[in-house]
Amino acid sequence: MRTIQKVLVCAGFLLATSGALAQTAAPVVGVVNLEQALFNTQAAQELQAAIEVEFSEDQARAETLNTELRELVERAQRDESIMSDAEKRRVSTDAQEKQVQLQMISERVQAALQERNQAFIESMRQNLGTAIETVVREGGYNLVLNADSVAFFDNAYDITGKVTAELNELNQ
Repeated sequence: MRTIQKVLVCAGFLLATSGALAQTAAPVVGVVNLEQALFNTQAAQELQAAIEVEFSEDQARAETLNTELRELVERAQRDESIMSDAEKRRVSTDAQEKQVQLQMISERVQAALQERNQAFIESMRQNLGTAIETVVREGGYNLVLNADSVAFFDNAYDITGKVTAELNELNQ
């Protein structure tokens, strides 16, 4: 009888232990899109608004150049049969100049945007680490993966919004 009781106690202990181990062994996993977490913050939206104001003249100039270029192309197509060779060369030269100006504006704006975005990322790097640590601690996560390195994940694992909210709190 005692042997049966010992076996039952051992079996019960094993079941209880294995259940507890199974519960603690299952990791709590989160996935975060770092870029999205950063660029969805209020600070990023303010940066975007400032960039739009800063480059509004370039944007307006690019739109004007595009309109002028489109009109030149339409005119060349429409009046090609009645234009002299000199007029055709002048229209072609004007179109090329406008394309060069558009390219210069585009390259200047693109370089400035890249520089500003990189500076923003650098300025937010420490806060991003702090925000992730806070979300991990509060959520009890054992493992947090970068969304860029995960082939597939269910949205239930996505903690990007939580990280963004924490970043917004840190930046206030």
